[in-house]
Amino acid sequence: MLLLFDIDGTLLLKASREHAEALYAALRRVHGIEIPAGRVEAAGRTDLAIARTILTRAGVSAERIDDRAGDVRAATALEYAKRCPADFSDHLAPLVPKVLDALAARDGCRLALVTGNLEPVARLKVDRAGIGHHFAKGQGAYGSDNEDRTQLPSLARARAGVGGAPYPRAETVVIGDTPRDIACAHADGVAVIAVATGPFRAAELQRADAVCAHMGELPAALDALGVATR
Repeated sequence: MLLLFDIDGTLLLKASREHAEALYAALRRVHGIEIPAGRVEAAGRTDLAIARTILTRAGVSAERIDDRAGDVRAATALEYAKRCPADFSDHLAPLVPKVLDALAARDGCRLALVTGNLEPVARLKVDRAGIGHHFAKGQGAYGSDNEDRTQLPSLARARAGVGGAPYPRAETVVIGDTPRDIACAHADGVAVIAVATGPFRAAELQRADAVCAHMGELPAALDALGVATR
């Protein structure tokens, strides 16, 4: 079974301040803009989708946004490396290390990330939280792979596949905390379990195949779906 984990609101809580600051700094550096006033919806979105919204509000053309996307990716990674705390373990959601250890010990169970974070940002977060060893490099999918979050599960399955065939949909589960995590799983036809540890209540996550109050309930939810028990 392939388990695809979101990061923010799922594995880590309240871990986005330095991340947002890094993205804003990158947009200032690359595009020379001031960040427009007003809230930008970020939950479940990719970094580049968030950047596009900010830049569009600032009057930057779609062509220029596309042309400089690579520069924004690189600058955000550099800015985040300056800001990310050396020890991020205090941002772990309750029971995450114990649950990841237990799932990783199950026969045939593979763990990977599917997150809107740019890959260098994602890697720093999980590494400095002490859980990076559960997520092999070269696996999963990130906001740096595609601006469209719905494209990420299929890419993660392709990377986890063998002999050119993607990992089977029937043996893949997305675990996240937002309606967009649920939508990206549905777009690829894979199962999804939501955890109500992020900004959305359980009632707002009912389109998932199962909803957990916290990560400690995840193993039982997987068992109830008949997955990750092989």
